[in-house]
Amino acid sequence: MGAFHAYDIRGIYNVDFDCDFAYKVGFFLPELLNADKVLVGRDVRVSSDEIFQYLAEGITDAGADVYNIGLATTPLVYFATSKHDFPASVQITASHNPREYNGMKVSRAKTIPVGLDTGLSTIKEWIENGKPMVKSVKKGVIRDFDVKQEYLAFLKSYKSDISNLNVGMDISNGMAALFVKDLFGEQPHYLFDELDGTFPNHEANPLVAKNIVDLQNLVKEKKCDIGVIFDGDADRVMFVDEKAHFISPDLMIALMGHYFFKDGRNKGAIVLQDIRSSKSVGEYLSRMGGKMATWRVGRAFAAPKLSELGGLYGGELAGHYYFRDFFYSDSGLLASLIILDIVADFKRKGITVSQAIDAITKYRSSGEINFKIEQKKEAMDAVRDYFSSTENVTAFYDFDGYRMEFPTWWFNIRPSNTEPYLRFICEAQTDEELAVKVAKVKEILSSCPGKSGE
Repeated sequence: MGAFHAYDIRGIYNVDFDCDFAYKVGFFLPELLNADKVLVGRDVRVSSDEIFQYLAEGITDAGADVYNIGLATTPLVYFATSKHDFPASVQITASHNPREYNGMKVSRAKTIPVGLDTGLSTIKEWIENGKPMVKSVKKGVIRDFDVKQEYLAFLKSYKSDISNLNVGMDISNGMAALFVKDLFGEQPHYLFDELDGTFPNHEANPLVAKNIVDLQNLVKEKKCDIGVIFDGDADRVMFVDEKAHFISPDLMIALMGHYFFKDGRNKGAIVLQDIRSSKSVGEYLSRMGGKMATWRVGRAFAAPKLSELGGLYGGELAGHYYFRDFFYSDSGLLASLIILDIVADFKRKGITVSQAIDAITKYRSSGEINFKIEQKKEAMDAVRDYFSSTENVTAFYDFDGYRMEFPTWWFNIRPSNTEPYLRFICEAQTDEELAVKVAKVKEILSSCPGKSGE
């Protein structure tokens, strides 16, 4: 059952899971979520149609109806789930993974994510234990359900005058292609804007440096003010500045403050960041009147936490951005509309994107460093214990690994959910201090049992 992960179901199709598996997931979902109808969308991957066929067969054999919205961005499925009060939904997608992958993102009523800790482990157990699958006396039906225009109208309500901007936009041959030209017209310089589930130009993962090279070249060639790139299912978006430098996605949480806290609005509102986010984000937003909250990585954790806190918006280092007015869910297209509105306003004032980001950034970052260690908890504890005994700790978080903050620097060390790796990220006010702290962590980890190199 290698396809079950903390946030979703995902793996190489016909290796980690197959059509029989998809049928079983479909059959058990109505029982798990007490659903008499399930909304289902899918991305353009080659295997998505077949997975839909078997998933839908399982759902209808269990007696529930399938509402088929066809090709969809993942945020479109989130929108329709909440807007039309579906008790359950599934988006068939592998998001940013390579072409041979596929998977399912599952939500319950009100678009609350269903992860391993909140339901997927039950389905995993039922499948592994061979729970009997007795078909319903009354088979469900498959109904076509078109909400694309309704979702597009929602997105257009955030559209502003960005006619002064020169924009480069890489669609990654992914699902954002369904809407980008309706939202932005022919004004941007587009790359790879045709839907193609084989991803012939580059993998739809903007966090991998080689996948943004085409966009960086476009920004240089066309002298763009900003470059925009979406992942495969359009729940994430990332940016490069006018110099074609990649912008760390957590910094965009801070930049969005110019939209949400403009003219003194929303003073005191909560903004959510993940535990890896730069300390610059909270410091910048606090000056605008925002109140920073920190939580675990991943939509399965972030979306419910933002809702619980009644937060205004939030984001993650991976390029997810969540919005209270989008049912506490993430949308790459909505985030891009907000960011481009801000950038257009800055340009009218003579401020470039790189200048705006420089005004936010107050720390030097190590980037994420991976350490291969089998005994992850013991290694994390060794790092925690050393710095708690030698430095003045100003803040400490013990979920998703450890985040420790000090007067001039901070770090997060967290275990991978699926691999024998520790993920480490560190920031300091100077390059010299950063180098010293990273070197000390490497020294501590090198003496830990099970260490086998970076």
